[in-house]
Amino acid sequence: MRLFDTLQWRGFVHQVTHPELADALEKGPMTLYCGFDPTADSLHIGSLLPIMGLAHFQRAGHRVIALVGGGTGLIGDPSFKADERSLMTKEQVAAYVEGIQRQLAHFLHFDGPNPAIMLNNADWLAELPLLDFLRDIGKHFSVNVMLSKDAVRKRLEDREHGISYTEFSYSLLQAYDYLHLCRKFDCRLQVGGSDQWGNIVAGMDLSRRLLGKETFGMTFPLVTKADGSKFGKSEAGNVWLDSARTSPYRFYQFWINQADADVPRFLRYFTFLNQEEIEALEACIRSEPEKRAAQRRLAEEVTRLVHGEEALAGAVKASQAVFVGALMHGTATMEASLQGLDEATLNEVFSEAPGTELPRAVLAEGRVLLDVLVDAGVFSSKGEARRLVKSGGLYLNNERVDTEDTKLTEQALITEHIAVIRTGKKNYHLLRFV
Repeated sequence: MRLFDTLQWRGFVHQVTHPELADALEKGPMTLYCGFDPTADSLHIGSLLPIMGLAHFQRAGHRVIALVGGGTGLIGDPSFKADERSLMTKEQVAAYVEGIQRQLAHFLHFDGPNPAIMLNNADWLAELPLLDFLRDIGKHFSVNVMLSKDAVRKRLEDREHGISYTEFSYSLLQAYDYLHLCRKFDCRLQVGGSDQWGNIVAGMDLSRRLLGKETFGMTFPLVTKADGSKFGKSEAGNVWLDSARTSPYRFYQFWINQADADVPRFLRYFTFLNQEEIEALEACIRSEPEKRAAQRRLAEEVTRLVHGEEALAGAVKASQAVFVGALMHGTATMEASLQGLDEATLNEVFSEAPGTELPRAVLAEGRVLLDVLVDAGVFSSKGEARRLVKSGGLYLNNERVDTEDTKLTEQALITEHIAVIRTGKKNYHLLRFV
């Protein structure tokens, strides 16, 4: 398929300014860009669709520019925001820009043949003389047209919040970005989220007026779930691309828990699997939905892409430690090893399990495990604990406890501070020794 046809099949195309774009992309390499405003030190998965879009363009031989908004980030994009953004300091924005630049390197190739380009618009916006900007750029913008844009009109209708001149000017700055990139890099296509349509068109118009060049615009759809709920959030909040904000385990779990109705779209959006592979996984959803093979493949592909092979292996291992029976193989076994999981991952895996903090000296005393578990409130009596041992239902770090006189020592810890107790099939309790 042609690139544009591939993008359409995958669901990337929401709007295009010119139907001729499909043919223009086949005539030779085109330079395009997408902007990312630094509103935090990490992007979240709401940014994955435009990132993947850029990656598809690069793989097809086009030159892509990832533009991080170190300049526009100081202003704040008002597009479809109910409230005025809080202004960030230059130091905050600079730190956020650095974090986002690191993340984009996971998806785009910045060396080798056809390398992507990473730019920061503060490099030219911060140098713009105000009077020159108002004379040379501002005169090409009609306030009447700007007021008619949906994003601005909605803010103006809200008398309590309104919109400041600062945010009102954002569209001019983004349009200037397109002009600058068109002039310096012959950039002829801007892509972005569906909320950026007005800003993209404004940049095209400015480039036509001042450079006489034909340019294009394309927007990606807003990603939503089939049930109408917002994509990109878990019970804990935003799902971030930074492992310090959302652990690889939590990230993997987010994807593996997606509903059958959403997985086909998400496989198209967020993986590089080809059409044949995706359609085979869709067939699995229809024929054997209980196996959740498509969800597993989706979670593996996206986690590998964002966090790497090693982090994926850890996330899968952590998931198997708790969910190997019901989720991974459809069997009743829960004997997955906890060996090799670090303390942070264990705390993530068992974040909802009760826990007890004990002095580390307990380990040196060589006390009987059952006595400690009674003291920790895991059992109400030692008799209850003995009965569970006899029935084969007590586990220490997912290994069955076979004798009543098993001692609790340093060797019982799965990490430096933690021992994991399981009673029955899925009741966990963490002992933390400090």
